[in-house]
Amino acid sequence: MTSSQVLLLALLIGVVSGLRSLTAPAVVAWAAHRNWLNLHNTALSFMASTAAVAIFTLLALVELVADKLPSTPSRTKPVGLTARIVLGGLSGAGVAVSGAQSIVLGAVLGAVGGVAGAFAGYEVRTRLVKALKVPDLVVALLEDVVAIGGGLFIVSRF
Repeated sequence: MTSSQVLLLALLIGVVSGLRSLTAPAVVAWAAHRNWLNLHNTALSFMASTAAVAIFTLLALVELVADKLPSTPSRTKPVGLTARIVLGGLSGAGVAVSGAQSIVLGAVLGAVGGVAGAFAGYEVRTRLVKALKVPDLVVALLEDVVAIGGGLFIVSRF
C-alpha cells in the first residue's frame, strides 16, 4: 500500500469518527487486537489491549443509543465536535502508524476527517430526513451502518 493510500485511510477513519465519535477508535482497537493493524512497539500499542477493546466498544455502543435520544446535543456543538477531533486524531494516528506513516500526520488527517465527517454527516442526515420524509431514527440507523461498515472496510485494507 502506498503512503498516499495509507494517509487517505487515516483521513477516512477520521470521517467515521465525525459520524460516530467512538466507532472509529473502537474499530481501530478491534483491528489492532485482531492484528489487522500493526501497532506493536508504537505509542498506540495500548489500542490492541483487551481493555481498550472493551472500553471503546462499550462506549461506542452507548453512543449508538445516546445518539437517538432527543436530548443529545448536536455533533457540531463544541463538546461533540471536540470529541470527534480528538478521537478522529487518535484513530487516524493508529491507521497511519500501522501503515508505516507519520503518527503526527495521521493524527492531523484523522482530526480533519473528524471535522469534515461531523459537518457533512449533520447536513446529509438532516437533508435526508426532510427529503425522504422519514423519522430521524431511520436515517440515524442508516448512519450507524455506514459508520460501522466504513470503519471496518478501512481497517481491513491492511
